[in-house]
Amino acid sequence: MKVILTESIEKVGSKGDVINVKRGFARNYLVPRHIAIYATPQNMKNLDTLKKQFADEENKKLEHLRQVAGQISELKLTFTRRVDEHDNMYGSVSENDILHELKERSIDIPKASVTMEKHIKQLGDFEVNIHLHKEVNAVLHGVIEKEADKDTE
Repeated sequence: MKVILTESIEKVGSKGDVINVKRGFARNYLVPRHIAIYATPQNMKNLDTLKKQFADEENKKLEHLRQVAGQISELKLTFTRRVDEHDNMYGSVSENDILHELKERSIDIPKASVTMEKHIKQLGDFEVNIHLHKEVNAVLHGVIEKEADKDTE
């Protein structure tokens, strides 16, 4: 069964592509979730209009994501963590910590965008890659400082 994708799906196709899928996949998944529309003769006539519309939407989305990437690149997040006498951290800085700090600065991104090989467990400066789109990436700079001792205050 032929359908026209209204959303990009990894390993299936891009927005505006006419693809051939199994009937059940189209009927039970793609069409009810508004990911695709049936490739009827009327929809095929409007395909050029749909592709132009999809391209305009994609350009707006990319422009917005580039602005968000610029905001992220300009930031330098600071985290304070407790440490022992050898400056080893209790705990770490994870994707959730970074997302929480970004959300406090009114930057809302999906968790999957933050790519970390492992949680950060050392004091000092760090960089984290943020993958917002296949064409838009940003580098987030941050620093982890040790929490002030309560005995010295």
